[in-house]
Amino acid sequence: MNPTIKDVAKHANVSIATVSRIVNGLPGYSEETKKKVQQSIEVLGYQPNAIARGLINKRTQTIGVLFPEVSGMLSSEVLEGVENAAHDGGFSVIVCNTTSSGKRTVKYLRLLQEKRVDGIIFASEDVKEEYYKIFQEMQVPVVLVSTASTHYKLPFVRVNDYEGAYEATEYLIQKGHTEIGMIGGSHHDPIAGVPRMQGFKEALQKHGLPFSENHVTTNEGYRFQNGKESLPFLLKKLPKMTALFAASDEMAIGAMSAAHELGIKVPEELSIIGYDNLKIGEMCYPALTTVSQPLKDMGQTAGEILVNLIKGEQKEAESRYMPFSIIERQSVSDLNDK
Repeated sequence: MNPTIKDVAKHANVSIATVSRIVNGLPGYSEETKKKVQQSIEVLGYQPNAIARGLINKRTQTIGVLFPEVSGMLSSEVLEGVENAAHDGGFSVIVCNTTSSGKRTVKYLRLLQEKRVDGIIFASEDVKEEYYKIFQEMQVPVVLVSTASTHYKLPFVRVNDYEGAYEATEYLIQKGHTEIGMIGGSHHDPIAGVPRMQGFKEALQKHGLPFSENHVTTNEGYRFQNGKESLPFLLKKLPKMTALFAASDEMAIGAMSAAHELGIKVPEELSIIGYDNLKIGEMCYPALTTVSQPLKDMGQTAGEILVNLIKGEQKEAESRYMPFSIIERQSVSDLNDK
């Protein structure tokens, strides 16, 4: 027989009303009492009735998470952090794969509206006017992760992509490289595409190195195939290129694959640095030097901010830029040693 709220109250030696307040996140008890009740819940394996809880606190204890590509390695790491924060806060997660499609995003937002989710985490895509209108209709907190909005005041958790790209390019320059190319995203992508290309361009110019359109190839995506297809094209424009900055790890590994097929040795003949620090970067050969985004921490931070907003523990949330670092592995050679 499943344990009841009465069993928890008896085990913790408190009233049923106290257990109810703690389970539903309402005030009126000490921290010591809260710990005692939580221990009793864990020992007994008590599962609060979600419908009953919703009637009391007017919440469904669910949050919606929208990703443009759930299957991507970046999304999976961010999602792990979000789910950890949601679980710790007593929430379940509904994950929606929008595939960067406006119609599909609107469809999922309407679905989440019907499900009466308590909040939304919106990831890796620009916030369009039609999305924002639905956010306003829903009247629930929204937190952006790995993206930001230039038009709407919404809290975000992300890395500064301009600075990350700048430092990646400067790292290659410090290693003695002067002929450097970039496999970039899209000129129509204000989130990651434009800032990373701008950081690359300005790092070259600051160090007195040439920059032209020949130094960058653009892509609509950031996947393995984009990197693999871009490298031969970039080499035709920059035949003396000795180093490459790729706007994602998947692109970087795609470029490494293309280099292998072309008989180009990495890093002896071509150094490559990526962006993201996905787990696969450690698994490829040579292991990928990359700009590390703390993806799991970004998801966890966004989840914690959202939970606090839902519970009323924060009235407003400040946006946060998370720290990044360069992870040195074996895909970049130091020309200063030659």
